[in-house]
Amino acid sequence: MKRKDFIKGLGIAGAATFLPLGNLFSKSIDSITTGTCNLVPTETAGPYPLDLSNNPLMFRTDIRETQTGAQLNLKLKFVGIVNCGSMANMRVDVWHCSRDGYYSGYTTNGQSGSQNHVGETFLRGIQMTDASGEVEFITIFPGWYSGRICHIHFQVFMGSMLQATSQLSFPIAEKNEIFSNNPLYFGADPTSFNQDNVFSDGYAYQLATLTPNSTTAGYDSYLEIGINGTGTTGLQNLEPETGGQFKLLQNYPNPYIHETIIPFTLINSSDVKIELFDLMGKKIAIIKRVSLAEGDHEITVNIKDLEIPKGNYVYQIEVTNRNGVFRQCKMMTAEKE
Repeated sequence: MKRKDFIKGLGIAGAATFLPLGNLFSKSIDSITTGTCNLVPTETAGPYPLDLSNNPLMFRTDIRETQTGAQLNLKLKFVGIVNCGSMANMRVDVWHCSRDGYYSGYTTNGQSGSQNHVGETFLRGIQMTDASGEVEFITIFPGWYSGRICHIHFQVFMGSMLQATSQLSFPIAEKNEIFSNNPLYFGADPTSFNQDNVFSDGYAYQLATLTPNSTTAGYDSYLEIGINGTGTTGLQNLEPETGGQFKLLQNYPNPYIHETIIPFTLINSSDVKIELFDLMGKKIAIIKRVSLAEGDHEITVNIKDLEIPKGNYVYQIEVTNRNGVFRQCKMMTAEKE
């Protein structure tokens, strides 16, 4: 299977057609609170979003490419505000500017005037949330540019359906310490939250932590993000990309140590292929079953037999029958003993 077909299984290809225009340029005035969970405010995706859903190289944890700056390990946790539970199997897109204020894919004004970065993809990436509802990216700490406070954009999808478009920022003192003490940056960010056209009406649920990391000489950042939904469910049983041909359920147990079971239901007799990918989209294992009858099925995965290390993996089912070829992905977590 070609690598581009893997990213299609995430419900990514063509996902931009599902973006509701009303959400892209409006702000939720009041956050919805259920228990201890808060709905993240909706923010604009512009002016520099870039649909990279047909580029399989964007499924990656390290989004730096050649960009330099203080390393930032960004962890986001997504919870459903219905029950505050973890939202597994969510696709998460992030993007932000370089240390000197430029976005890939556009001609923009930054700290050194206008620069053309059309055709480039730095500081953009796609991942899936694990069983804990978490996703991680390795990037650089973003810079600032005139009119906007330092920020990072993100979108989250359930299958191919957009669930949230928002932005996050950082505490003023910690952020400006980085800008002031690191010669790669251009001094303290002059914009306050009250002056910023996105965060001026509130940012309580969009303020990520920022702590030094002695190992990388960079920083760690964390934010819990509430979205509409019920935790622990993740992808719906029937997604548009399945064509109504199958239901892929969550593997169990998950997380697991040695062995886990992937359950699925076929609507028609089909050939089935299960593939495992690491978080950079590299295929590491494949299991095939031919001419499976309609009905419920289970495939066992043993990481010792497959000789793969512990960690998070995306498992994709590919179902082939007289109606065509259909795919869907979910995340599994193999733990250490």
